[in-house]
Amino acid sequence: MSARDAILARLRATSITQTPTSPDVSSWYAAQRRTEPQGQRVARLRAAMQAVKTQVHDTTHSDWADLLLRLAAAKGVRQLLIGAGAAHGDELEQRHGQRQAKPVDALALCRYTQPSAAWRQQLFDGIDASLTLARSAIAETGSLILWPDAREPRLMSLVPPIHFVLLDVDTIHADMESAFTAEGWSHRMPTNALLISGPSKTADIQQTLAYGAHGPRELVVLLRHGLEVQP
Repeated sequence: MSARDAILARLRATSITQTPTSPDVSSWYAAQRRTEPQGQRVARLRAAMQAVKTQVHDTTHSDWADLLLRLAAAKGVRQLLIGAGAAHGDELEQRHGQRQAKPVDALALCRYTQPSAAWRQQLFDGIDASLTLARSAIAETGSLILWPDAREPRLMSLVPPIHFVLLDVDTIHADMESAFTAEGWSHRMPTNALLISGPSKTADIQQTLAYGAHGPRELVVLLRHGLEVQP
């Protein structure tokens, strides 16, 4: 008998007298979770994101498109990539069209309407920034949750040098377990879930930190509040 066969034989001969109990993760998180109003949760998220050079701006449902267009103009963005069929993309396109009646800037909006292989050169060399919608966020780690799909593919958050993210404040969770539970991840898992905690960065052996090496060098989050922007 070979060594492999001997090992397998011992494993098969071992009887399991008791099935191990799974840890009660939900109860542990419930006991540890902070009880805090939404304002404090937003402040925790903001502090964690700004600590890793994420730019965070407050806005509202009526003003976010104007704010994004102003920020894009200030950063010299000429080509802004938006998703195909996304409602926030439609809203931005409409507002941009209204502003084009005035000579505000030379910004052009580009829809992601074809496979990446068909326009790879423009995608990698001609697009300055992109806009995606965050599904939610985690205050504890300062992370955005994105679920890329056909309308906003993964490359939108990976390739352009500047990544604008629209985040509704009422989707900010205290911790990861809260996000999984509230959003029902156990019943419907995405094919590709992203947790983004800042712009792309890397460091060499001398611990010199560089941004933009493997993705966007700037991450700009638009915190979209309700009727009024909260301090």
